[in-house]
Formats: sequence, C-alpha cells, structure tokens
Amino acid sequence: MNKTTGIATLFIVVMAVFPFIVDSAWLSIGITFLVFAVVAFSQDIILGRAGIFNMGHAIFFGMGAYTTAILNVHFGLEIIATIPFAIIIPAIFSILLAGPIIHLRGDYLLVATIGFNIIFEQVLSNDVFGLTGGPNGIFGIDVVRIFGYELFSDTAIYYLAFGLLVLTLLIIRNLDTSAYGRALYYIHKDEIAAKSMGINVSYYKLFAFALGAAIAGAAGSVFAIQYSAVSPESFNFMQSVMFFAIVLVGGSASLPGIIIGTFVMFVLPELFTEFKESRYLIFGAAMVLTMILRPNGVWPAKFGNIPKFLKKKVTKEEGAK
Repeated sequence: MNKTTGIATLFIVVMAVFPFIVDSAWLSIGITFLVFAVVAFSQDIILGRAGIFNMGHAIFFGMGAYTTAILNVHFGLEIIATIPFAIIIPAIFSILLAGPIIHLRGDYLLVATIGFNIIFEQVLSNDVFGLTGGPNGIFGIDVVRIFGYELFSDTAIYYLAFGLLVLTLLIIRNLDTSAYGRALYYIHKDEIAAKSMGINVSYYKLFAFALGAAIAGAAGSVFAIQYSAVSPESFNFMQSVMFFAIVLVGGSASLPGIIIGTFVMFVLPELFTEFKESRYLIFGAAMVLTMILRPNGVWPAKFGNIPKFLKKKVTKEEGAK
C-alpha cells in the first residue's frame, strides 16, 4: 500500500464513522465538506490532471443542483429520478461549451470560462422560462424516497454525500491507472509532445471536461437535497475561483492537498462564522504564500516522468556493464 492509498483509506474510515461521534451541527458541516470535496476533486480532473484552466466549474455544480430542483419542484419527479439528469445534463453542456474553445490555451481559456460562468449566473437570476426562480431561487425541494422510505435526516443525507465521495475517489483511482489517465498526464506535461505521440488532445480534453462536469453535477444534486433549496449566489464566479484555488493551493492531482484545501476554504468558515466574510482575504493570502514558498501546492502529488520498472531496468543494465 502506497502513501496516497493509506491516506485515502484512513480518510474514508474516519468519514464513515463521523456521524456516530458528532452532534447535529458538526454533522451538517460534515455534509458541506463532503459535497464541496467532491466538486473540488471533479475540478482536479480538469485542472490538475488535464491541465485545463477552467474558471467556470461552478456552472456544472449549479446545473446539477438546478436540474434536481426544477425537475422535482416544477415537474414532480422523485429526487432519485432527477439524479441521472443532474449528471448527464452538465456533461452534455460541458462538451457544448468547451467544444468551441478547447483549442484555446492558458489565459485565453481562463477568460472564456469566466465569461461562461457570468452568463450562467445571469441566466439563473433572470428566471429564464420561469423555471429558475430568479434571484430568490427555488425552494421546497422534496425529500429523498427509496423503496417507500423517506431519507430526510442529516445522517441519511450525510451517507448519500459520503457514498458520492467514495465513488468519486474510485473513479479518479481508475482514471489514473487507465490509458485515459496517462493521456491526460502527457497532455498536462507537454501538449505538443502528446500530439507528436498521436494523442488526440481535443478529444481527451473534452473527456476531462465531461467527466468533471458529470461528477460536479451529482454533487450539485446532493447540495440541493441538503438545503431543500437553490439560489444563484451559490454558483457564482467566486465559487469557481475557490474550486480553482483549492487545486492550485492544495496541489494538482493530490488527494491530501484537495482535502486540506476544501477543509480550509469551506469548513473553517462554518466553524468560525465571525470570520466567514474574511475567508477570501485569508485564502488569498494563503495563495500568495503558497505560490512563493510551495509553487507546486501545499501537498503536491509526486509523479515520475519515467515509470519505476523502467528505472530499475536501466539501473540493472548499467550495473551489468
């Protein structure tokens, strides 16, 4: 078992027993942490693994939340029935939005995604087609029902969010060990070299966008269930900035880094409500210090450009000579 797997296992065990050792207030904070951790990990697929400067990730998070809210409140679908749509719709929109701009790089892509996020927030606030509820959002989202049982308690919602986080970690683990994961890694390291190797860069970038958007949409659905309401300010541009910053400050493609970043950004403000408005100042200062002192993140992931088995082979050949 390597270090990352050990940390992931310990983290899952602690979060699994968390509801049994805390009160209701801490349980609510735990749900918030799990939901935003899932969104941060989904952003890490796009930014940390594919190296795509996406500053509009709150769009997909919001699409998932609003899909569940609209289908449940306006069309009467059960919450469970809305979740597949909350996953598929953001994935489809991510391809439609990213398709025309996927060839852009660096600052140009960053600006384009910022523009999309601002447009998305305005669409929600202006109550397009009378479905989004305008600035007030949508209230009265129903409880989750499975086989006739109502899962309305915080504990039930917690384990729904926990299950989503475990599934997300499994997806990321399988991605990292797959051909798709290796392709994204090569693209992140050197896009030109990846093209010379025959990797379809646009295809894999769109894949990263779609996968990240789908996971973020699922988290948005759980977010809507947790609060029984959604509103535009929960998915504004500053939320996208926070998800972007978590990956950079915590460490790209780093499980411990993402967890630390999510805790600092979304849990600490809940614990110290008097400093809630200062979180942007605190995190901004943390970003500056991190970029100066630890440019690869607080807990950077360690990747080898040369696989270990090749290194061993080279060492043996040199010894034989």
